[in-house]
Amino acid sequence: MPSINNLPEYDEVHVVSDLHMGGPQGFQILKETTRLANFIRWVAAQRPGERVALVLNGDIIDTLAEDISGYIAIDEAVSIVQRIMGDPSFEPVWDALAHFVAKEGRKLILVIGNHDIELAFPMVQRLIVMRLGGENLLAHSRIEFSTMGAGYSCMVGNSRIFCTHGNEVDPWNYVRYESLSKVARRLNAGRFLTQSGWGPNAGTKMVKEIMNEVKRKYAWIDLLKPETQAAVGALLVLEPGQVSKINRIIPVIGEKRRGGTEVDQRLSAEGFQPASPSSAGAIRVDQLLGPSLAEGMKMASTGGSQSADEMLALAEKSFNKQGAAPVPPEGTLGTGQVIWDRLTGWMTGVGQDEALRRALKDWLEGDKTFDISDRDDTYKEVTNSVGSGVDFVVTGHTHLERAIEIGGGRYYFNCGTWIRLLRLTDGMLRDTPSFKPVYDVLINGSMSAIDAARFGNDSFVMDQSSAVCVKSDGGRVVARLTHVVGDGTGTPTEIKAFTRP
Repeated sequence: MPSINNLPEYDEVHVVSDLHMGGPQGFQILKETTRLANFIRWVAAQRPGERVALVLNGDIIDTLAEDISGYIAIDEAVSIVQRIMGDPSFEPVWDALAHFVAKEGRKLILVIGNHDIELAFPMVQRLIVMRLGGENLLAHSRIEFSTMGAGYSCMVGNSRIFCTHGNEVDPWNYVRYESLSKVARRLNAGRFLTQSGWGPNAGTKMVKEIMNEVKRKYAWIDLLKPETQAAVGALLVLEPGQVSKINRIIPVIGEKRRGGTEVDQRLSAEGFQPASPSSAGAIRVDQLLGPSLAEGMKMASTGGSQSADEMLALAEKSFNKQGAAPVPPEGTLGTGQVIWDRLTGWMTGVGQDEALRRALKDWLEGDKTFDISDRDDTYKEVTNSVGSGVDFVVTGHTHLERAIEIGGGRYYFNCGTWIRLLRLTDGMLRDTPSFKPVYDVLINGSMSAIDAARFGNDSFVMDQSSAVCVKSDGGRVVARLTHVVGDGTGTPTEIKAFTRP
């Protein structure tokens, strides 16, 4: 029965995010598929005869990890999603979801992220509905898609819950949902669409043009946190040849800046007005590389006193209004070549292992990446955009779990991820000898190497599968950040809980 504000009501809501089902064997970043499948079946068994919802809060599949011809799967969207659903690694998860929607009183909600934008296509939605529900029309009715950036709102008891992926406030990874709806309408009407008809965001460009090439050798590169900064710094050290593509990163930065003017329009009524200029400051090179790498290039300079910041500024100055990469005059070195030469010159003096240690250590200074109470940018932007009538806000996207009291009886969660997460400690990065075992694993590059690695008593890959549960309990509403442990068949472990009367 709908509530007075026409929102669906549940007795219990479970939210997971960032499953990233996709990619070939050996490069798949979702590891605990058996645990996930069992957890879905465990949720299905809760509160028989009552109403239970499961929200998959974005980046459910990962088409960017697939071999698609461009930035978005157009003609191959159905075949790509079919391949993911039929992959032996992921098939048990889809079987569990089919079991879930077959049960009375259950509701499955699929929220779009920035790695699974093809979920907005009607033919993909029908494919998923038929995979999960077959010819059972009641099962079909228990599946709902939220694919236009509006998130998903519902009620538990007297509390309103709002689930959104979180990329809506991220200038790197925002999605132009209005343009996406046009693509969906065009494809549904049987009309042709070229890749040039879709404009990708900065994060997609980074993944498709740069990161995917590096992942062929270093499968773990996008498991580092903080994602953009740590991964770019590691990229430049491990694969200097990729630095010759720095001119690709320059227009990506420009795209991020344009994205900053658009995210102001997301999740707010003000979005119907012309976009205001982005409040984001100028991007400095040490924000991309870290101070150690930036200083290393400066120290290695053999010609003049131009700093790394000045090099990047010069390149950005030549960045034209259409966002094209600056083209160096014939017979001269491009920005990427100059940075490459300086970086490799510096590394000759310190060694690749030490250069990588310094690059990674830059991003651990004052690090709060895994602090569940850290009010990071996603927390700030989403909570500033959501109305005061929302009692529980649940995001994903960053892969970093959070549980924070907003104030006034309102609470924020980030439900983290189920993919592998690498955690680097101060001890690992203390000096070159301490880092050597870590370096050996990273330089091996394979997913199997990082899965097997242990340093002291700790595994390199964190054993952490996060979920958020909001439930009515004796007239109160209790919300919990939890870890799903073991094989996923038991009650998740509570990490942090909040209660509303």
